Amino acid sequence: MRPDVDLAGLFLSSFLSATLLPGGSEALLFAVLRVHPEQALAALSLATVGNTLGGLTTYGMARFVPQKLAERPLAMARRWGAPVLVLAWAPVIGDLLCAAAGWLRLPWLTSTFWMAIGKGLRYGGVLWLAGHVPVSVLTAAI
Repeated sequence: MRPDVDLAGLFLSSFLSATLLPGGSEALLFAVLRVHPEQALAALSLATVGNTLGGLTTYGMARFVPQKLAERPLAMARRWGAPVLVLAWAPVIGDLLCAAAGWLRLPWLTSTFWMAIGKGLRYGGVLWLAGHVPVSVLTAAI
């Protein structure tokens, strides 16, 4: 397999997994690491950026097309503001938090920052568990 094709697929999977579509980009990240361990930092970066952009897509959809959302993510977003988006990586509730942030019109730049931190930490954890990147590289990347 070619690293550029695998990394492009990882980016796409990470993006789609963060929208309202189901997906498992962590498994694909793990597979890319098994085939191309030398691409660990590139894989971490692309997965984080793709997943953050997917979260921002959900944020934008909710911002421009207001709709009723689950009360719990709205309450969390109202209480904690953009920093609650560090939980945007979490299954199900993460997508709802991104939508709630958009619906509440939380600042997009601050929201992006917190989304990226949470998503980067999650993917960094996958790299660390796979044994491909020392903790010092993960902290420098994030």
